[in-house]
This record gives sequence, C-alpha cells and structure tokens, in this order.
Amino acid sequence: MRQVFLAVFLDFFSMEKNHNMLGPGTEYHTEYWGRAEQRRLLSELAPVFQAAPLFKPRMPRTNQPWSILMTNMGELGWVSDVNGYRYQPDHPVSGQPWPQIPDMLVEAWAALTGYPHPPQCCLINHYQGDKAKMGLHQDRDEEDFNAPVLSFSIGDSAVFRMGGVQRKGSTKSIRLHSGDAFIIGGASRLNFHGIDRLLVGSSSLLADCLPEHFPQGGRLNLTLRRVTTAG
Repeated sequence: MRQVFLAVFLDFFSMEKNHNMLGPGTEYHTEYWGRAEQRRLLSELAPVFQAAPLFKPRMPRTNQPWSILMTNMGELGWVSDVNGYRYQPDHPVSGQPWPQIPDMLVEAWAALTGYPHPPQCCLINHYQGDKAKMGLHQDRDEEDFNAPVLSFSIGDSAVFRMGGVQRKGSTKSIRLHSGDAFIIGGASRLNFHGIDRLLVGSSSLLADCLPEHFPQGGRLNLTLRRVTTAG
C-alpha cells in the first residue's frame, strides 16, 4: 500500500510540475512520444518534404533571411517574407497546396488540447547549427486566440525561453528534448517566446531517419494551430 501511495504521489507531483511551468495555461509533456513513435512520425513526414520543400523565410520590410528553414502542412500555412507575416493556402515557391496534416498529429492535438475544432496549420521549422535560433515573438496572426498552440520537438534539444505579454520583462527557460510536447494557451496564449540556441549533436534522429533531407541532423519544431474562428 505504501508503494502504491508513493507511486500515485510521484505521478501527481510530476503532473503538477509540468503544468503552468512557464505561465498559466502552459503545459510541458516530457517525451510525449517515445523513440518508436518519433520514427513513425518522421516516416509520415518524408513525403511532406517532397511535396512542400523547406524554404528560407525572410523578415518583413528588410528582406533579411532567417537562420532556420520552414514549411507547412494543413489547409493554411504560415509564411514570412518582405511583404509581412500571413497565412496562405499554398507553398510560396511551388504554388502548390500544402500537404495534409498526418492523423498522428491531429489525434495528438485532440488528446492534449481538448479543443473542439481541428488544427488548420502545422508549421514545421528546421533548426540546424550553432546560429539557428528564434527571437522572442508572439503567435498573434490567428483569428482565434481561444485555441491553444501545440508544438512538438523532434531531434536535437533546444533552449526554449518564455516571457510575458510585453517583449521586455523577466523570462524563464527550459530545455525541450526530442518527443516533448509544449502547449501555450489560456492566459499565456500571447506570451513572448523563442528558441535561444540549439544543443547541436544532442540527437542523431533526423540524420538516421531522413538522411536525404537532413544529412546533418538538427531539430524539427512542429507547431499546430487553429487559424480561423470556427463557425
């Protein structure tokens, strides 16, 4: 009985520790997917990178290139170029519609967020090398801020930073590892967040599973979003 009580207590403690870790409405699920599930996901993503190749986003107005590559899945995809940030239904280079979001990701959205409407976009960011990072920013190009943002890390670990609704102010950081899931919702939905740096070489998963696309490995961040308000 004592062992059962201790196990329940530790499970409860772990659950509480992972909720509201970086603010109210945030959830951190360590290794939501094990290695076998991560490999399965990558196998489902292989045709996505063929149909919607990774491209280099650029900053609005200045046209400066980012330090990462990106692509999308779903009925809408998020892009950044000299004309601004926006969602659009087609790849900015090929003009082709974005590939569908795999069922594995849609099912994870339903299980983790409990949101009653499916995601419309899965943004895929590829980080590689010492200079790959993402500055503090808000996810605010969506119509429906009631819907959370759900992201998954696959490959190299990264240092994730989150602050508040103002760009300046105190921040907290955690390390996100391959298979981890992180939710930004509720009161933290518009909090500034970003990736400070990549822990280069901490995982060989991408190079092992998709060497034709990621011979030098790196990290994929898959971010599921609801873009429009459901009618």
